[in-house]
Amino acid sequence: MSKVIFTIRYDIFPDKRDDYLKVIKELKSLIKGDGLESYSVFEVKGKPNCFEEMYMYQSKEAWENADEMEDERIDILMTKISDMIKDKSTHYTTLFEVES
Repeated sequence: MSKVIFTIRYDIFPDKRDDYLKVIKELKSLIKGDGLESYSVFEVKGKPNCFEEMYMYQSKEAWENADEMEDERIDILMTKISDMIKDKSTHYTTLFEVES
């Protein structure tokens, strides 16, 4: 089974940084799912307030099923984050592991 890495990179408004970090801290404690190996958030070096969320899934099937998870609190936190993101700054990447 090939692993999948899904990333979301975006810039947040500088005046929302403290709020963003609080939301991410709570979100990291809640995001779990079948097939999700890890969830991490990084700040891009040399770009203050530019963050990248990284999800690593055990398989393509686990990645495909990730949208089916429903959690009201996670949805609320994701909406809060969306409101902090600068327009047109979001970039998504999906990587499929090469099998040998």
